[in-house]
Amino acid sequence: MSEPDGRTVLLAAPRGYCAGVDRAVITVEKALDLYGPPVYVRKQIVHNKHVVRTLEERGAIFVEELDEVPTGSTVVFSAHGVSPAVHAEARARSLKTIDATCPLVTKVHHEARRFAADDYDILLIGHEGHEEVEGTAGESPERITLVQSSDDVANVVVRNPDKVAWLSQTTLSVDETMETVERIRQEFPNLLDPPSDDICYATQNRQQAVKEISKDADLVLVVGSGNSSNSVRLVEVALENGATASYRVDDASELRDEWFAGVRSVGVTSGASVPEDLVQGVLEYLAAHGFPTARSVHTAEESLIFALPPELRKELREAGIG
Repeated sequence: MSEPDGRTVLLAAPRGYCAGVDRAVITVEKALDLYGPPVYVRKQIVHNKHVVRTLEERGAIFVEELDEVPTGSTVVFSAHGVSPAVHAEARARSLKTIDATCPLVTKVHHEARRFAADDYDILLIGHEGHEEVEGTAGESPERITLVQSSDDVANVVVRNPDKVAWLSQTTLSVDETMETVERIRQEFPNLLDPPSDDICYATQNRQQAVKEISKDADLVLVVGSGNSSNSVRLVEVALENGATASYRVDDASELRDEWFAGVRSVGVTSGASVPEDLVQGVLEYLAAHGFPTARSVHTAEESLIFALPPELRKELREAGIG
């Protein structure tokens, strides 16, 4: 709905938690229920500071590396995945591990191993330093070359131009990734594609939804943390698809009154690791500043649910914890 002065608020759907994030967060919660605190988590379980803080309050301890985890303790691996070297280190230190890697990321790891076994050089499209990229690259570091953008392609060196495959970080901009793939294909015409598109369904759906609400938006607000790749991409997608301005905020406390000067149409969305209450906080701010009730713009339906890690499911059943 809109006000008589033409103000509108468009709320993207889908937005927020995806199946992989939901699974990862519940994994830590259930591990705390089962074992009691502390439960250690390598890296942020998902890239959202509010989620991390809430789990810390329950007794989760987040660490950067396994050497911070006492020998014999329980450690959860984050949704972004880890390399085989991290699994090996955990075994060497007798750590009880629960792997909360998103199944869609695990799929990319499988593809990396398969391509490497078939003696392909693998071009991994992604951001240097991102946990997901580090985990995937660790599957076959001698075969994988990181490509951060189409500008990197000219400098890529491979052993055999006819045996090159590509993979990607799952949370990238769909459009930018395909631009990079096409640039790689110009260089290596026999480039082998992964068996399915590696950009995850949730990333694609959230980007498509933000494209829709950005067409006539004066301002698009993206709720998400700064280290969330998919949240940062949503701001870029909004600006590329018609939004006059777009800002990322962790929560409503970061909104600035001056952003709304002269604004009539506001779009709101959130990244895949964002709890819905943070979005509601933004909508409450808008309502308090004279904007109407948001109208949802649906571009896709999501019903996918991932089962909890099998090692956790088994012990929860044995302990009678639902």
